[in-house]
Formats: sequence, C-alpha cells, structure tokens
Amino acid sequence: MKKTVFAALLMLAAATAFGAEKRWVVSEGTTLKSEQSVSAANLADLPVGAELTLVEDGGRWLKVQTADGKEGWVYAGRVADAAPVAEVGGGDGLLGGTMQQSQINTAKADSARSIRGLSPETAAYAKQHGTPEALKKELDRILARKVSDKEVKTFLKEGKIGEYAR
Repeated sequence: MKKTVFAALLMLAAATAFGAEKRWVVSEGTTLKSEQSVSAANLADLPVGAELTLVEDGGRWLKVQTADGKEGWVYAGRVADAAPVAEVGGGDGLLGGTMQQSQINTAKADSARSIRGLSPETAAYAKQHGTPEALKKELDRILARKVSDKEVKTFLKEGKIGEYAR
C-alpha cells in the first residue's frame, strides 16, 4: 500500500513538472515582485534569458517560480513563451529586439518599422517623388536618436503604460 501511494505521488510530481509551462525573461531590468504591482517589493532581479515556471496566469501579471525556487509576480510584457535569441546586430533598438516575443500582443510589422526606419519600398517612393533632402536628413536625425532606459521608464510611468497601467 505504501509503495503504491509513493509511486502515485512520484508519478503526479513528474507529470506536474513535465507539463509545467515555461516562460523566459526578455527585458532588461525585470524584477520578481511580491504582488501584482510595479510598486510591490522586489524579491529578485531576473536577468534576460532566465527560465521561469508559470504558477498562475493573472493576465497582465504572471505568478512564476524561478529556477532556485523563489515565487513571485512578473509583468507579462517582460517575459515570452520562448527563450530569447540573440539578434544580428545585437538588438540594440529602442525595445531591445525582444518585443516581438513578448507576452503582450504587438503588431510585429508596426513595431519593426518604427525601430528600423524606412522600408526599401518607402525609400524608393521618396526618391521617385523627390522628397526634399532636408526632410530626409531630419528623418535620419530622428532615427539616430538613442533613448535611455531611464527615459523609457519615465515615459511608461507618466503615460501609465504597460506594467504602470492601473
């Protein structure tokens, strides 16, 4: 009887571990929170690529467990259901190249265009229609602008966007 109960518990634990949903951190500065709030206490810093086990899907916030057994909450927009891959060129764009895998649904084409500038078709159209050189230079200046992590965080906070939304 004891062996049967032990075997059943062992099989249940194995099935639970095998079927557990995984998530991976895809954003720099991700922290494990004590509650579903950006203002909650930080339990741990989570590096990009950290594997997490999904415990509970709370919508915009996910309860997860780290590899070392810590449980807490992460904002869904900072994790993906696939491990991040290094991008050609380093993925140093405004969104760090990881937004396309994020748990938050985005229009891939729109976010890619906004990060990478004019498509070849758009550039050809501009050339064909004689877009003034001053406008091209201004666009190049805008596209060359670097936005710091602090500026992005301030923008998100002030706009109540993403994990700062209420």
